[in-house]
Amino acid sequence: MSRKKKHNPQSILPGAAQNAALERFKPLLASPDYQAMLEELTQPLPLAFRSNPLKAKPGAEQEWAQRYGWQLEPVSFCPTGWRVTAMQTPVSMTLEHRMGHYYMQDAASMLPVELFELDSLDRPLVLDLAASPGGKTTHLTGRLIDRGLVIANDSSTDRITALRLVLQTWGAANVAVTRFPGEKFGRWYPETFDRILLDAPCSMQGLRSTDSHPMRPITSREQVTLARRQASLLAAAIAALKPGGQVVYSTCTLAPEEDEAVLDEILHRYSSSITIEGLESRLPSPAPALAEAYGRNFDPQITRAARLWPHRFHTSGFFAALIRKVSPVDFPQEDPPNRLLSLVGQKPLTGAARHDLFAFFRDQFGYALEPILETYNLEMWKSAAGIFAVPSAYLQHFGGLPCHLLGLKLAEETPDGLSPAHDWVARFGSSFTSGRVVIPHDLLASWLRGEDLDFAPPDGRQNGVVVLFDADERGLGRGRLQAGKIKNLLPRRLV
Repeated sequence: MSRKKKHNPQSILPGAAQNAALERFKPLLASPDYQAMLEELTQPLPLAFRSNPLKAKPGAEQEWAQRYGWQLEPVSFCPTGWRVTAMQTPVSMTLEHRMGHYYMQDAASMLPVELFELDSLDRPLVLDLAASPGGKTTHLTGRLIDRGLVIANDSSTDRITALRLVLQTWGAANVAVTRFPGEKFGRWYPETFDRILLDAPCSMQGLRSTDSHPMRPITSREQVTLARRQASLLAAAIAALKPGGQVVYSTCTLAPEEDEAVLDEILHRYSSSITIEGLESRLPSPAPALAEAYGRNFDPQITRAARLWPHRFHTSGFFAALIRKVSPVDFPQEDPPNRLLSLVGQKPLTGAARHDLFAFFRDQFGYALEPILETYNLEMWKSAAGIFAVPSAYLQHFGGLPCHLLGLKLAEETPDGLSPAHDWVARFGSSFTSGRVVIPHDLLASWLRGEDLDFAPPDGRQNGVVVLFDADERGLGRGRLQAGKIKNLLPRRLV
């Protein structure tokens, strides 16, 4: 699956692995296209980002460009995506990036989520089957405006923490992070999801080598193993999808064995149950998949998928296909896990405790919490880690499925009383009408380093949790007033 890429301002010289891949892919392109691709690969890959509709106000990108000296151009197939063609301040070094107002991502990786039809769905169930590090999960929740439920699954223990932190910073509430082999979802939840994304583990032969995506030689045995796993995951995704639903299959490799050949195998397996949909309306110009490769002819439908050679749209190499399920498929079934939240020390917030929390937000911050919970279909649950806004859809459809993250942290119980959680403040703090403190610009750097501030609010308040902003009304999280000081409450991940 794709990983978040780091920008390299220098042209990447072809190494042995890249040369081998170029030589291998050369027969798949007409000579003019091959020469255009070679020229493209001598140019630096423009850094790109997607803005966060859950936090960033419309048009914020132009404000950022002016503030930080960026030159921007839109990503043609992603309305929230922007390339940065010149910059004074690095895109990774801004307050907005730290607070989750945008996500840095190669433009090619923005394509898969844009292929889905989502606007007509009311609170859909969505599965990101191989989600880490979470970029495409953030894209899904952004396109859905945090409605419905997105389950972000990854089978790797090592990658779960990164996935969880990315989603916490992004600020979506209707999410659940799970760690299971992706194949299990086809067995556990047949015909359950409205949309499924499979950004599959792959050989990363995208012809752009970066720190996080280094190209290396791939043996034929490795490629066979990868293709077998990709087909297994895609079959499970189709089994878990409702008839009429859509699966996007994508990779960050240009190897036909992992792209067209995998689709071809699945089409033969489920020929009467799935179709590949055309992408003409979603791309600025044609980028068809291969009809054949290395002497193997593929099902004619496969050319409807998109093969992004780097010179097509000035991106890394990429592949994506949109699949529609038209009828059920045969797939083995098993009972899913059944570890209810109540069995792991969590319980719903009810009665006086629920009333007290509503009153706390209303009295301390002028903020009406209940309508937000209703709008996003959230329920409040309490655990040793705090009070969370939990997706009702999870409780209804997946209540026994163990999670590493569920919902958005809403509040904390401290020795000094209730405190709003940073993640909730970072998402909704702009709606707080009281309990706000504006700190001077010359203290901003100290605050972002995690330091306490020698600063007393002009209104004379001495104690209690406040929500901080700078002079430009940019949210800075929470602080605690303590006798002329503001104790820094930024999470360690943001310092």
